[in-house]
Amino acid sequence: MNAGPVVTVLHDGVEPDAVSLRPVSQRATVRFADGAELADALPGAEALFVYDFQSTALRGAWHRADRLRWVHVGGTGVDAVMFDELIDSDVLVTNTRGLFDQPIAEYVLAQILAFAKDLPESLRLQQRHQWHHRESERVAGAAALVVGTGSIGRAIARLLRAAGMRVRGLGRTARTGDPDFGTVATDLHAELPGADYVICVAPLTPQTRQLFDANAFAAMKPHARFINVGRGESVVTDDLVAALRGGALAGAALDVVDPEPLPAGHPLWDLPNVVVTPHNSGDFIGWRSEIVAAFTDNFQRWITGQPLQNVVDKKLGYVPS
Repeated sequence: MNAGPVVTVLHDGVEPDAVSLRPVSQRATVRFADGAELADALPGAEALFVYDFQSTALRGAWHRADRLRWVHVGGTGVDAVMFDELIDSDVLVTNTRGLFDQPIAEYVLAQILAFAKDLPESLRLQQRHQWHHRESERVAGAAALVVGTGSIGRAIARLLRAAGMRVRGLGRTARTGDPDFGTVATDLHAELPGADYVICVAPLTPQTRQLFDANAFAAMKPHARFINVGRGESVVTDDLVAALRGGALAGAALDVVDPEPLPAGHPLWDLPNVVVTPHNSGDFIGWRSEIVAAFTDNFQRWITGQPLQNVVDKKLGYVPS
């Protein structure tokens, strides 16, 4: 058995490729566990790689973590592993910030273009073999509000600006002259009436949970579209459904929902002005090997005593910019 530290890898039933994990297995004892097995794989482990970054299993297994010093989350959001005992502990938490920035920005632009050019209706007409000429909207000059000014929000802002859109950000600290957002505001309800597209990319924190409720949707333009690539719990789902049905906003593209996965028969499936995708906006071909590479890079830093990358502020719930 390897004499190095014990590293536990939490997976979703599919283990990371052994070759990509070799830099870790050469210097540590690696244990693999799914959510049901995690409690038995934590005793003695000094590091935990949350490869299944949507798993909430750590909370239930926490009482078995007797030597844990570091948790690395394979995704950007860390809300699945945030609970009081971990927050109050000395355990360091890192994430894979940066890896999914550009793919998610591309997804957001794609959804905006699909709304503006009415691509879903074009597909429906094609399926019915109907030739129906109609006009579309311009993207250039439209106003976008990006709610969440971290690295993903910045990538979105840069891409939307490149498409000719007018972009503003909404974050914790107001400022002007920002290189990506121009202006960053702090009052959501004051910003919503000016936006044609509202993009939620905020991490899930007590401040952002149910941020988008009936009052928020009522503040939006009736022709505005809402795009959520952050967390489903940032939205009051029933209020969103009511707003879409009542014409308070024109459409929604939802890569994250609450509940998730979206149950069969839920009204969001069948609303004509809604696009639902299965939490895959950042999942480009090869992403799994990339998150392993990000972990092994941080492991090399950890094992040699160097500062780790992407250290999460556990009180805030994300990596500060």
